Amino acid sequence: MVSSLELLLSSSSWVLLFSSLGFLFIFKHSISLLKWAFISFLRQPKDLKKYGSWALVTGSTDGIGKAFAFQLARTGLNLVLVSRNPEKLEAVSAEIRETFPETRIRTVAVDFSREVLSGVREVEAAVEGLDVGVLINNVGITYPSAMFFHETREEVWTDVVRVNLEGTTRVTRAVLAGMVERKRGAIVNIGSGAAIVVPSHPLYAIYAATKAYVDQLSRSLHVEYKSFGIDVQCQVPLYVATKMCSSQTSTEKPTMFTPTAEDYTAAAIRQVGYEPRCSPYWAHSIQWFAAKLVPVAILNAWRLSIGIHRRARSQLAAQCLVHG
Repeated sequence: MVSSLELLLSSSSWVLLFSSLGFLFIFKHSISLLKWAFISFLRQPKDLKKYGSWALVTGSTDGIGKAFAFQLARTGLNLVLVSRNPEKLEAVSAEIRETFPETRIRTVAVDFSREVLSGVREVEAAVEGLDVGVLINNVGITYPSAMFFHETREEVWTDVVRVNLEGTTRVTRAVLAGMVERKRGAIVNIGSGAAIVVPSHPLYAIYAATKAYVDQLSRSLHVEYKSFGIDVQCQVPLYVATKMCSSQTSTEKPTMFTPTAEDYTAAAIRQVGYEPRCSPYWAHSIQWFAAKLVPVAILNAWRLSIGIHRRARSQLAAQCLVHG
């Protein structure tokens, strides 16, 4: 009789334990879901004009950079637009002025893959005397097509390093001194899911490595400069329907998980000044969460198969051009 009672009590204890663990699991994930919904859809964006009256955007004539420029102009900020093509810079400036005639715009034509130091000096000259409160470091390039590292021409991978790593670093440093002096500022560095969401990005190794650098730089500077009133953030997009996306996917068509640059930046502008790292677009954050549930070996094999498939496709296209 006693042993039966002890067995019953023991069974009840285990049921209570597992029930409690189940409740804690559900409670934790419910809180996480509510937090995600609040951040993604309900949290009010910061007033970016409190950081300063000017914003600087690199890589501002196409894709995410151009869309960011329009979003910033919509908030009432004046713009310093940096890109390598003077004609495109003038065209984008004219587009913005047509929509937002009160916006003051300065342009700086810089090819970061060729003249980083002299280009940054031009940027420094352009922002001298301006209250630059927001920096969007969007400039970035990737491989023309998927390839193994030993196949990658030196000028290709060195350009990727020069633009994504050195260009981002030097432009950040160029505006930081003024932000420190004024004790306010927001810096957004555009990272990539290739370096953060997935454990590897084979056949685009140098591109992924430079974006991992951008992520670590951003999160370190977030801690380093928070006491100066400067918010540094790495934003982590996955695929966005831009020319860079098409170089890796052969498509620029938007889908639920591949937003337009306009849809992406509409979400991205709401997150400026908050967490040190974020994936602003709601569908991208769902993909990021799902990736955490998949074993690393499976993700690595999947990414490798995609890279090899794209490499074969680009080689076939090159052969067709030669023999066409």
